[in-house]
Amino acid sequence: MADLSAASAGLAQLQGAFGKGDLTACKQLLSRLKLELTKLPALPPVYEQSANAQQQLVLARQALELAVYLSVKQGDEAAFERNYAQLRVYYADARALLPPSDQEASLTALNLLRLLVQNRIAEFHTELEVVPQQVLASPEVGQVVELEQWLMEGAYNKVLDARARAANEYWHHFLDQLSSTVRDEVASCSERAYASLTLADAQALLMLGSQAEAEAYAKQHGWEVSNGRITFKPAADKEGGAGGAPLPSLEIISHCLNYAREVERIV
Repeated sequence: MADLSAASAGLAQLQGAFGKGDLTACKQLLSRLKLELTKLPALPPVYEQSANAQQQLVLARQALELAVYLSVKQGDEAAFERNYAQLRVYYADARALLPPSDQEASLTALNLLRLLVQNRIAEFHTELEVVPQQVLASPEVGQVVELEQWLMEGAYNKVLDARARAANEYWHHFLDQLSSTVRDEVASCSERAYASLTLADAQALLMLGSQAEAEAYAKQHGWEVSNGRITFKPAADKEGGAGGAPLPSLEIISHCLNYAREVERIV
């Protein structure tokens, strides 16, 4: 009972520091709390039965949920992965021993978003397959699934607009990374599709807040800006040579057709 009291006090201190936004204190308190949790016998993998076993499990789950949120505030994705891996046991293996958590849908969605942003698509789908139905049906998880579909479809305008509809503030860390990646992809396509664009068109295409932002973005990418217009680099400069070798289009088409015929024959 003494160990549970010490862990409970540690969690209360951590929650207080987290509420005040004192991340330095949170880091220290979390380390101490995790040491206290190792003294609780009802936690995985032991699962020792006792009168307060459920209390021990709930307390540990709350601590790890807070640890995941803390890792996002600190921008520490390695810590996020470690803490979520520990928390996942409480959402999966220990599920039958605990009452539902009101944070499960939010944190499950946040982990899926992390995998999506890190382009770990196979892991994203593996995780999605084991999400309980009631969590899968939550709006938070639904938003991440929708975001993945938009990425697969190339609906980049919807992806760039996703931050404004984020389920909560913790999404912003990952969505900012995703927006940057997607915006760079749109910029790369624009560079190949157009010789030049007005600043207004570039602002709209890249979904930037102002023409000044579009001009700053253009200069970061080495594009020429003058008279309210962006001029992209010539094709020769993009390829790093004088003109670059032309693509053997007919040969590529021929290979594709032969491949299609072979596949049809096999099927």
